[in-house]
Amino acid sequence: MIDFSNKVLFKLKPVDNRSFWNMIAPLFLPGETLLASFQALRDGVVFTNKRIITINVQGITGAKKDFTTLPYSKIQAFSVETAGILDNDSELDLWFANLGRVRLEFTRGTDVAGICRTISEFTLQSA
Repeated sequence: MIDFSNKVLFKLKPVDNRSFWNMIAPLFLPGETLLASFQALRDGVVFTNKRIITINVQGITGAKKDFTTLPYSKIQAFSVETAGILDNDSELDLWFANLGRVRLEFTRGTDVAGICRTISEFTLQSA
């Protein structure tokens, strides 16, 4: 698992959903759909209708991969900081029960409002 206390997934940029499909499709549950994909160098983050999956590509060849599931149901709070004039990225902070804070940084131009709507839709359903 990614050590979220020491690692930030940074400079994530939107990519085509096919970019990670072959890696993550075997993890999907019946009825689970891929909503959005983001990539930073070799690592990635995908948002589904059930969870967030982080992909940590390891080693020189990239053959070893770590997949971490972050269920929407465990999100206690989240905040977003949009890009400013001198700040070229947006940050999304998520607080999870028993895990703490997870920070994802997105490149300028990423639809962070859309990401927040997605998270709100799945975390506030039972509220």
